[in-house]
Amino acid sequence: MSAVKDIFKQIISAILIKESILVLKKNRPKIIAITGSVGKTSTKDAIFTVLAGHFRTRKSQKSYNSEMGIPLTILGLKSAWLNPLGWLKIIVLGALEGLKHDLYPERLVLEVGADRPGDIRKMTKWLKPDIGVLTRLPNIPAHIEFFSDREAVVREKIALAQGVRKDGYIIYNSDDTTLHDKISILPHAKITYGFNEPADLRASNAQILYENKDGLDLPIGLSFKVDYRGQIIPIRVRGVLGKHQIYSVLGAIAVAIAEGLNIVVVAETIQNLHETPPGRLRLLAGVKNSVILDDTYNSSPAALEAALLTVGGIKSTGRKIAVLGDMLELGEHTIEAHRAAGELVAKNCDMLLTVGLRSKFIEEKAREIGLAEEAIKHFDNSSEAGEALDKIIEAGDVVLIKGSQGMRMEKAVVEIMAEPLRAEELLCRQEEEWLKR
Repeated sequence: MSAVKDIFKQIISAILIKESILVLKKNRPKIIAITGSVGKTSTKDAIFTVLAGHFRTRKSQKSYNSEMGIPLTILGLKSAWLNPLGWLKIIVLGALEGLKHDLYPERLVLEVGADRPGDIRKMTKWLKPDIGVLTRLPNIPAHIEFFSDREAVVREKIALAQGVRKDGYIIYNSDDTTLHDKISILPHAKITYGFNEPADLRASNAQILYENKDGLDLPIGLSFKVDYRGQIIPIRVRGVLGKHQIYSVLGAIAVAIAEGLNIVVVAETIQNLHETPPGRLRLLAGVKNSVILDDTYNSSPAALEAALLTVGGIKSTGRKIAVLGDMLELGEHTIEAHRAAGELVAKNCDMLLTVGLRSKFIEEKAREIGLAEEAIKHFDNSSEAGEALDKIIEAGDVVLIKGSQGMRMEKAVVEIMAEPLRAEELLCRQEEEWLKR
């Protein structure tokens, strides 16, 4: 049965790609493509926020970043999931899209993922980005299980930069030395961003913003400064925490510079980026006047490290609680990565709740480093973890909830969020197809 599904998927994908090529040829939008192992979606959304104020702009919905998702974005259509008749309808609508005379977007902001070798290279054969944005390539990338080693992942991601049009721009995080070494030698025009030299666009003075609520100072966002060629601009962003989120904002500003937009105007637009996408270290109000850092969309070693360091940097009168599910698809790096997370938990958090078999390696290391036995609890699924957390959470607590997609950690968030009736709006994977699983 799985073989039949794979063949069906390949046929549908091939048809949608052909339709997408025709639509792109007819309308000639400018294409901004984003890849990396960390921060793709947040960067995509920040870029969209900046460009939407100046151009007719469309972005990848949710994480439409695959051989199916990218054509669906180009065609302006939604996935039919497992409905064969729905996919036939999509094919017909995709063909009609090529015949329309409506105003098509002037800019397409596309997230590009790579689950297996060759994914991005195949995409660049037909999709030629005008601007390629590369976010970060950590030592243990997500989905590395399907690649021979880290270098294979790096080659796949760099393929996006190599596929950018010769007269286009490559924008990348130059704090990532691997990216800098691989991309700086390419002949394209480039704009780099980061916190350090030699970045063209540099951030500094990052601070967490707080707001007093019922006598408690709770985190609400970030402030930082951006320096571009001696021009220094202060920026405040609500609903965003973590140094890695600043990278997303820098990437968006860099795209604006490549587009010739006024950086001061762009900085004002960035203030409207009130929150990150659902499940990406999103600040949510919790029960009993607590704060939730909802990072449940997915998990990888680098992203989990960034989230735990963010929690460690928050000033809180309450406890710092980490609710962590397994990180999947890490292959031979599984034990190493989970134990590294355990060390960070012990150094940055007061309590640890875990879900899944692999997360026991997080517990193991946290105990070794010194986290008390009574501060560690294990659960078979995320709903049970959320129910237990609801009973112990107190005013002022800061709760990080994170795990790989398959762990469904958003179910724990529902149990402790202050506005559960807004779950569909605020949380990831709230579509009917996901809720049935």
